[in-house]
Amino acid sequence: MMFGNLNRSRSKIDLRVVAGVLGAMTTFIGVALLLPLPMALIDNEPIWWIYPVSASLAFGIGAFLFWKFRPQADLRSREAFLVVTLLWLILSSFSALPLMLSGALPSFDDAFFEAMSGLTTTGVSAFGGIRPDGAENGLLVDQYRSILLWRSLTQWIGGMGFIVLGVAVLPFLNINGGSQLFHAESSTPTTDKLTPRVQETAALLWGTYLIITLAQFLLLWAHPKMDWFDALNHSMTTLATGGFSTQDASVGYYQSTYIDIVIILFMYLSGLNFTMLFNVMRGNASVLRVNREMHFFTFLCVLFSLMVSGYLWYSDVYPTFGESLRYGTFQVMTIVTTTGFYTADFELWPSFAILCLYLLFFTSGCAGSTAGGVKSYRTYIMLKNLVREIRQTVHPKAVLPLRIGTKTLEPETTRMVLSFGISYIGFFLIGAFTLTFLGVDFESAIWSSITCLGNVGTNIGLYGPTETYASMESLGKWTMSFLMMIGRLEVFTVLVLFSKAYWRE
Repeated sequence: MMFGNLNRSRSKIDLRVVAGVLGAMTTFIGVALLLPLPMALIDNEPIWWIYPVSASLAFGIGAFLFWKFRPQADLRSREAFLVVTLLWLILSSFSALPLMLSGALPSFDDAFFEAMSGLTTTGVSAFGGIRPDGAENGLLVDQYRSILLWRSLTQWIGGMGFIVLGVAVLPFLNINGGSQLFHAESSTPTTDKLTPRVQETAALLWGTYLIITLAQFLLLWAHPKMDWFDALNHSMTTLATGGFSTQDASVGYYQSTYIDIVIILFMYLSGLNFTMLFNVMRGNASVLRVNREMHFFTFLCVLFSLMVSGYLWYSDVYPTFGESLRYGTFQVMTIVTTTGFYTADFELWPSFAILCLYLLFFTSGCAGSTAGGVKSYRTYIMLKNLVREIRQTVHPKAVLPLRIGTKTLEPETTRMVLSFGISYIGFFLIGAFTLTFLGVDFESAIWSSITCLGNVGTNIGLYGPTETYASMESLGKWTMSFLMMIGRLEVFTVLVLFSKAYWRE
């Protein structure tokens, strides 16, 4: 076997370790694939068999890889980068199986696109609309409930991350190196931990995630327009900042102020650092006073909500300020947290309101949240650095350290943030160029690329909030799937694999 003949020098990438860890992690998706089965059996769905078949395939392959290449050495950060990148491709492939085997999305291109959108919590969809071959993808309202549940589960599991789940379980499989997986998944410049052990941190984060999901579920289920199934699905995809809905009209289907307010509140909570939320739940509210990133994120939410809502009222888009505030705030929050729900077709709003929403595509929630995108921490550092450079120009001999609150940032942190910004723009341009090459109009190409890279889920142009990606060419869907993964792993995790230094001994 290729893996077995490799020299196990620790200066090389140990492919046995990579294969063994991937096998262990793949078994998780095998277990997860069984979760919609009870719903399929309760509803007497004829497609019930797709879940045990898909689960058996994932579990069987995963168990074989783990048994054959069970790691005998610790997982290093060198292997962790490769594991994390390959893992998202493998998990998306297996997650696509129920969508394809059921006939819900008969094209593997569409099924993989939908699965990647779910696991990366992007929220763009291929359901509904006409495919390039002229066939029509079915609407959400026509799908089996188990399929809708599976879509939501991919986002809920992907929101906190298979990696976080994995580092909580890997020690029981005698696999060391969970912290490398934990940190390889994200390049966000934050090191907050709840406990010295990364496995305990992962378990506590999942517990916090579950409790908040349950709280939202109960609040939504209390409304007469939400049955338990819709409440469960929307709770999972809100906490994941994913935005998959059980309705083709998204949250706008319900036309309920109460539902809008509950979802706005939990989108905001989902955009906050979950370590901080755990501390608040334990009674340590003092963390709220010192977290500058949370202050900046909250400031953006309030400022843009008032700007957009005020202009909608001023322009008579809605008859009252209350209605303008409801719709304006919802759309601001769904974009700034990269959730992707919608309650109105904001493409029909005045240009000023749309411009405000445009700006929010380039920021997102806090580090340590389930939100995708640039993260407020990076946006804040870039703005602080801009102010410092202006002051440095005026006072060239002054020593002006960059501070966040009372903490002085190391130059390496600032360099990493700026490098992230350049790389982010580069991948965004690759996506936009690819789509324009395929004949997509300029505006749609630009915003599709930034939507998928930022894991935002709602778009402008040909693939706007009320449209789907069904009509996009296959190459476009694969490119957008790649951008979703790049954005979810925050660029560097994947970018490092294209470096000669990574593969060099």
